[in-house]
Amino acid sequence: MMVEDKISKTLEFCKGLENHASVLQHEFPEEVAGAKLAIAEMEFPTTRKEEWKYTRTARITNEAWTINKSHAAIDIQSYLIPELDANVIVFVNGFYSASLSKIQNEEGVTVSELCLENFEVESNTENVFDAIHTAYCTGVISIDVAKNTQSKKSIHIIHIAATEVNLSLPLVQIQLEKSSALHVVESFVSLNNYKTFSNRHLQVVVEENASLVIDKIQSESEENFLMNEENIQVDGNGRFTINTLTVDGGWVRNNLNFSLEGQNIEVNLHGLYLPRNKQHVDNHTMVNHRFAHCNSNELYKGMLNDQSTGVFNGKVFVQPDAQKTNAFQSNANILLSDDAQMNSKPELEIYADDVKCSHGSTTGQLDENALFYLKSRGLGEENAKKLLTTAFLNDVLDKVENEAVKNYVTQELIKRDLLLQ
Repeated sequence: MMVEDKISKTLEFCKGLENHASVLQHEFPEEVAGAKLAIAEMEFPTTRKEEWKYTRTARITNEAWTINKSHAAIDIQSYLIPELDANVIVFVNGFYSASLSKIQNEEGVTVSELCLENFEVESNTENVFDAIHTAYCTGVISIDVAKNTQSKKSIHIIHIAATEVNLSLPLVQIQLEKSSALHVVESFVSLNNYKTFSNRHLQVVVEENASLVIDKIQSESEENFLMNEENIQVDGNGRFTINTLTVDGGWVRNNLNFSLEGQNIEVNLHGLYLPRNKQHVDNHTMVNHRFAHCNSNELYKGMLNDQSTGVFNGKVFVQPDAQKTNAFQSNANILLSDDAQMNSKPELEIYADDVKCSHGSTTGQLDENALFYLKSRGLGEENAKKLLTTAFLNDVLDKVENEAVKNYVTQELIKRDLLLQ
């Protein structure tokens, strides 16, 4: 395909979006205009690009997407997490829904539909999906936790895909001021197996000595395409943990980018993905260590069945000033089918000499010797397999500190016959 044809494809993709004005238009008119101009000169990524080598986008880019608010009556009760004490923020088709959201005022915690002043919106000229997000953003929610505030309630953000061939482009901004703390849950769900594409952007700043935990539960349908773009800055003495739990979804891409902007920072990235049928899950992570005495820990585990495919590409940069860095990265996978495929590429780029860094990746099937041993002790084959998968998955589930979230995800996996009850 000629370059001109590829570029015209991006313009064709945006035809169905032109009737929608980006919610960023009022606050960032120049950036929105710049993004629209950039789109005309950009191409959709192909497998010839290294970061997209194992993830095809044609099923997304060939579709005629539109942007629509949903007028369906939606009961969010089934999407709530039992026993989770949380304020609830709801997006439907990428639009913030005040009527479905339930927010109780808490001193020091502010939720707004405007962008936070400290965040910038750029007309990205390198990533066409980012440019489309800026040009046609559907909804914004910003969360600010004031200095020295330890939020008593969690915040549960629910993204609902509710209309056929709909494109959702929400933006979530979170700022934790000095010495504050917050727990956030994000859920991605869908109605009626509609074909949808959600490209959610997350911007986070964790200031000095602050602590943020995000539990992200992706549980959409076979017909859904889900892309999460996440950019996180953590300042000195800050703590950040994200648990990405991909329970279901037809096509999932997680782009997680960290910048460590001070000393004595700890970041933890944990992931669990369970594709089946012909589902595809891609996790790309990047952690940039720029200062000394910081720790990053990555643990991603996948269990792939049927004809599903998975990708893990984790990259850690240790810059020259980042002495005394501890950076650990691990990706382990079990293939439950001869037709499942996993592509794993953990990477380290180290420019400092006084560091402790490691990375590793394993992909294989269930241990036949362990299965034989368990069956010889009286377990049936199915329960023996479940015992092994339970031990494998619990390494990540145990990283989820909030008991309500952990119990909820555990029950979902029990429904999938992946865990012993």
